[in-house]
Amino acid sequence: QVQLVESGGGLVQTGDSLRLSCAASGRTFRSYAMGWFRQAPGKEREFVTAIRWSGTNTYYAGSVKGRFTISRDNAKNTVYLQMNSLKPEDTAVYYCASTSRSGLFTLQSTYDSWGQGTQVTVSS
Repeated sequence: QVQLVESGGGLVQTGDSLRLSCAASGRTFRSYAMGWFRQAPGKEREFVTAIRWSGTNTYYAGSVKGRFTISRDNAKNTVYLQMNSLKPEDTAVYYCASTSRSGLFTLQSTYDSWGQGTQVTVSS
């Protein structure tokens, strides 16, 4: 129902910054909030951050709070993830997701649509 395309991933060094983008299309009017998740090799997919399309509410995992910032451009139907002070443990495939309702934004089951993911690799 909502199509999501992530971009902006790449290979960087410890301490560098990177900005990911997630462009939404299709039935975007049904989207209430957007989230970012990540999955490292051999690990479970984990919540990173989320934002509503309206208001000022944002949510962050403790591991990224203070380093990562989620933002949105409603006119472009695009959500961004600004990542600063990157660490090797941030290496993962980053996924964008959309939910049509309010709920527990940290849970994968809350989301209706998912992007294909973009690889972020942080070398030491």
